[in-house]
Amino acid sequence: MVMKVLSADHAVAWGVRLARAEVVPAFPITPQTLIMELLAEFIYDGEMDADFIPAESEHSVMSVAVGASAGGVRTFTATSSQGLALMHEMLYAAPQTRLPIVMANVNRSLGAAAGIWAEHNDSMPERESGWLQVYVEDGQEALDMTIQAYRLAEDRRVLLPIMVCLDGFILSHTVERLELPDQRAVDDFLPKFAPQDVLDPEEPKTFNPIVPPEYAMEMRYQLDRAMDGASSVVAEVDSVFASSFGRSYGGLLEKYRMDDAEYALITLGTATSTARTIVDELRAAGKRAGLIKLRFMRPFPHEKLREACKGLKALGVFDRSVGFNRFGPVFTEVRNSLYDLKIPITDHIGGIGGRDVTLNDMRDIYAALERSTENGKVRPVTWHGLRGVQR
Repeated sequence: MVMKVLSADHAVAWGVRLARAEVVPAFPITPQTLIMELLAEFIYDGEMDADFIPAESEHSVMSVAVGASAGGVRTFTATSSQGLALMHEMLYAAPQTRLPIVMANVNRSLGAAAGIWAEHNDSMPERESGWLQVYVEDGQEALDMTIQAYRLAEDRRVLLPIMVCLDGFILSHTVERLELPDQRAVDDFLPKFAPQDVLDPEEPKTFNPIVPPEYAMEMRYQLDRAMDGASSVVAEVDSVFASSFGRSYGGLLEKYRMDDAEYALITLGTATSTARTIVDELRAAGKRAGLIKLRFMRPFPHEKLREACKGLKALGVFDRSVGFNRFGPVFTEVRNSLYDLKIPITDHIGGIGGRDVTLNDMRDIYAALERSTENGKVRPVTWHGLRGVQR
């Protein structure tokens, strides 16, 4: 075990190196670029035995990743924002062909005049594509989850690609002191990739053909069951990782001071750290506040979330993305899971376009939740940190 000072982007690159990925197709896009730059250095300096394949676009990057994974090699790529959007067509090929590709998505605004800063509107639309999605809070989790992602995706009960999402700049370019696992320990935790079916000229197979109506629905059903079944594998992989390296992230979600909580907030990514600070502040003042860190959007932890929320008098959801249907996508998922628990649930949208999520923002959210325990819903959706527009 070695301690290193790394940005989260570089932590991801180290995770890929330790996982012994063999093919890395790449196209640079801010704020993902640091990942690919460091991987290119590792490979060209002979420190990582892999092929680095520059492509002319992100669409081509995912095409190469699909081909490499179908050829039986451990594959990694990374992207952000418009790059993920350009990949959209090819994203569907990976899960439907059951290819365990790992991709880091460094979350960034999407669309014209949207900027290059953090929000989740790039990855949220892809949650229906068949990829697992995990959102990390800090650099250590980014490194560890990159390693875990391969064991999870390659498990024969899963065999699905996974997207490791980290907030652009707020996390990707923030430097932290991290624990770098020993290569031998990672090798013990993550066996060599051993696919059952690969592209082989000596034994020809057809991958991802057109599927007629007689078979298409069954294929989608199997994909849906694999995604649902991945929930137990997530917990299992987290437990084995904790035994090997001493760090656990709770599996699908992580509860913080929830044992006797009357009201709680659900967060993803870096906003969790800010919320945790306010929970400690409120607890010190005798308030029964709690926090649920939602790690996986796919598979969505329906049952785990229901268990975590039982007994709450009020629940808030923090969305760093906009659904343009009044509510954010995380809120919609949470409300669907908890609809019959009769808990007042409010949506709190903030951090859009890279806007800072401040301690005062979180204080306001928890104050609203406390009022909800007394009076029911304060308002169904609130935007936090707005300037110069009427709410």
